[in-house]
Amino acid sequence: MPAFEYIALDARGRQQKGVLEGDTPRQIRQQLRERKLVPLEVNEIAAERAARHGLRTYRRRGMRTVDLALVTRQLATLLGAGTPLEEALHAVAQQTTRGSVARILLGVRARVMEGYSLADSLAQFPAAFPSLYRASVAAGEHAGQLDAVLERLADYTENAQNMQQKVTTALIYPILLTVISIAIVAGLLGYVVPQVVKVFDTMGQELPLLTRTLITVSDVVKTFGPVVLVLIVVAAIVFVRLYRREGFRRRVDRALLRAPLLGTLIRGKHTAAFARTLSILAASGVPVLTALHNAADVVGNLPMREAILETAERVREGAAISASLQRTGLFPPMTLHLIASGEGTGRLEQMLARAAEQQERETATLISTTLSLFEPALILFMGAVVLVIVLAILLPIFQLNQLVG
Repeated sequence: MPAFEYIALDARGRQQKGVLEGDTPRQIRQQLRERKLVPLEVNEIAAERAARHGLRTYRRRGMRTVDLALVTRQLATLLGAGTPLEEALHAVAQQTTRGSVARILLGVRARVMEGYSLADSLAQFPAAFPSLYRASVAAGEHAGQLDAVLERLADYTENAQNMQQKVTTALIYPILLTVISIAIVAGLLGYVVPQVVKVFDTMGQELPLLTRTLITVSDVVKTFGPVVLVLIVVAAIVFVRLYRREGFRRRVDRALLRAPLLGTLIRGKHTAAFARTLSILAASGVPVLTALHNAADVVGNLPMREAILETAERVREGAAISASLQRTGLFPPMTLHLIASGEGTGRLEQMLARAAEQQERETATLISTTLSLFEPALILFMGAVVLVIVLAILLPIFQLNQLVG
């Protein structure tokens, strides 16, 4: 039964939005009238286009990682208990408190009830269900192990959510500290120092070098500060637009990989994502070439993604995955060693999972260590800046006391 989104007015004239299931828009309008609502708009969530266009896709309808993990876990539990797929989708849609998630699930259910596979139905919403997810579901349907595959996907999405939350939480304090530090220094140089300088102008004495330097910096900040801020915003916008171009993005991503500390973090993060994804796909029964192409999609760094695609071509010609990845020179030696061990022992999925865990652990440790060093270093730097400003203000006062004495 198709699902429809509606917009209606209640008795008080307020708009109500939601999702209902019915055979036709007319039936939905009748249901709304029975609820004492005035229908304004009724649209089918999964409307079918002409056959040559295939399934309609909704690229802007995304889903948060935490929602995807919860939905996947609930579906896996219901399917494992023997619940039919369409009933499981309906139950999860009714359970969720987020309207956007319910609309997506009901749209998927409508396609499933029309005879499409779950993977094809998920393809309507590529922003909500990434290629890794759809490929794993397709393999699970083909092998008759959909509930087991969904359990693995739930574990994967929950781990990804936990990792993302840890990184976000760890970065909040340093970012806040940096912003406040910049604001304090700008306030001191732009407003406090000029007020103090007015007192020194009446002294008629030559000011110390440190004080004159501070006054010059203060004048620059006060005069050109807003202009510099605007230029930084414009430069950021230009950079974002240029970064969308493949050639520019490739050069930037390659330069980031060569950076001393940032390159290690980026390499570890994307290697962990690649190994984890390839492990999930291999364990789900996805062919290795398809798995490599889908695993490349989760790698954000363009040179590393292209290296994985080149590896897929070499594997197609009969080469080993580990040897092909080693030729690119972009992946950590430990990961390559574990993949080679998995290929040699026939335990590739387990070794890939172990490589992902090892890289995630190293990346988390490196981030934690870097932040633990950055925070006191920033505090010491701010203390030094404030000390210089205070000394620059106090030195003329000491001079004046000596002259009076």
